[in-house]
Amino acid sequence: MAKKAIKKFKVVREEAAKRVEKILPILKKLYPGATVALKFGNPLELLIATILSAQCTDKRVNMITPALFAKYKSAQDWAKAKLEIIENDIRSTGFYHNKAVSIKGASQTIIEKFKGRVPETMDELVTLPGVGRKTANCVLGNAFGQPAIMCDTHVIRLSRRLQLSENPDPVKLEFDLAEIIPKKDWTVFCHLLILHGRNVCAARKPDCGRCAISKHCPSAFKPELW
Repeated sequence: MAKKAIKKFKVVREEAAKRVEKILPILKKLYPGATVALKFGNPLELLIATILSAQCTDKRVNMITPALFAKYKSAQDWAKAKLEIIENDIRSTGFYHNKAVSIKGASQTIIEKFKGRVPETMDELVTLPGVGRKTANCVLGNAFGQPAIMCDTHVIRLSRRLQLSENPDPVKLEFDLAEIIPKKDWTVFCHLLILHGRNVCAARKPDCGRCAISKHCPSAFKPELW
């Protein structure tokens, strides 16, 4: 099956910023207390959980992390574990070999370069094996309370449907959103879009009829723009 073409449009930053201003309070009221779905107790646990969540549901990750975090309590525990043991422990999340390599490598780097503590800056986090901007932003925003924009598939999809950015590339989208969302709301805005994407604005068929922000959405009731 041919890949669906990405619809082209041009975003006017001023209009996009006004759209954010209108939809943000509506989404906050709709999803009070919106936060990351992954369960964690400290920055290392969130880092590991986020690596595991690639190509896997948060629900599945949350099913295995209680036992994982009881077994591996520190970066040292992950670093000294044999790769095949880690693979077996995380197998149900899929892509377990690559994820195990990333987790073990990141843990070793945390020990060698950061004295066993997860670093608190973007520049440092992306030096960890297997950690890109998306994972780093998740850790910064949710474990360290820093304003951060996490561009997962839901955020990418809804940002395009709401015409907040014409960029499907997550890094370019991150910088576009940073220009139109108040910095204090960066993290929560992403959580709101994720929840709305899961509950209403689905990938194949958004439920525009029960969407609380449809009147502010340029794509509402327009299948050709989905």
